[in-house]
Amino acid sequence: MQQRMSRRMSLRDALKRAEAYLLECGISDAAVDAWILLEHVTGISRAVYLADGMRQMEKADKERYFALVEKRGSHIPLQHITGEQEFMGLTFRVNEHVLIPRQDTEVLVEETLAHLRPGMRVLDMCTGSGCIAVSLKKLWRGDGAGLSRKAQKDGAEEITVDAADISRDALFVAEENAGRLKADIRLIQSDLFAQIGGTYDVIVSNPPYIESSEIEKLADEVRLHEPRQALDGTEDGLHFYRRILLEGTPHLKDGGWLLFEIGCGQAAQVAELMHRSGYEEIKVVQDLAGLDRVVAGRQKKIQEGIHV
Repeated sequence: MQQRMSRRMSLRDALKRAEAYLLECGISDAAVDAWILLEHVTGISRAVYLADGMRQMEKADKERYFALVEKRGSHIPLQHITGEQEFMGLTFRVNEHVLIPRQDTEVLVEETLAHLRPGMRVLDMCTGSGCIAVSLKKLWRGDGAGLSRKAQKDGAEEITVDAADISRDALFVAEENAGRLKADIRLIQSDLFAQIGGTYDVIVSNPPYIESSEIEKLADEVRLHEPRQALDGTEDGLHFYRRILLEGTPHLKDGGWLLFEIGCGQAAQVAELMHRSGYEEIKVVQDLAGLDRVVAGRQKKIQEGIHV
């Protein structure tokens, strides 16, 4: 592609050429991705582009832009090229060690926020980039209702957020995001609940839930570049729901809430698993597209000898 570039090129011409190239490469959102990469390289706003699109690109910017466009044409995820993804109005760093935060997962965060109260302990299991844990900590606003002035002064209105993942590399990313966004969360490396102590008021999780046989059918951006460990829910996609219910329920306080993100068609199965594990007030929450996205339930009491 670089060999086909003219020596001089305007912003508008560069954008058109990049879009055409990405379309040739089978990138469905070619126009959007071409623009995002142009904005990423030049720092130009849409308003400036519309007003001065015939401005000539600097040589260094042009070379860097088309180098990144070629990467995108090879189906490397856009977010891995820019190194970031927006989620819940916050910008998160991402790389090949974590799932790229999706808008669908914002439904899980919003539903979890609705269940939070001052002083609660929250656990985000399978945290990945930390987008759920950090968003909960940043977006929770305890109003101190019903608390004494001393309690408010001591920070009792705050929530405590722990975030766990089996992947050390993922936790490095989560640590960076927590630091950049000034979110006071505790990170724990753990194979699910193996290293988790104590109990929580709320446990939230977006676990691996894709059936193993479906992994190879995913888009190249996902199949080749996102961590399989964070995708593969084993044979029926329900393995980690079973394990979290079995291992995690003893870590949930009486009356505490457990919230899962789910895959397409899994709502009834996950709801049944929760019912069999002693949960009540089970509900399914849909995303903006009208698809089942979250299953949530409240624990009646600590269960012993659960078989799911």
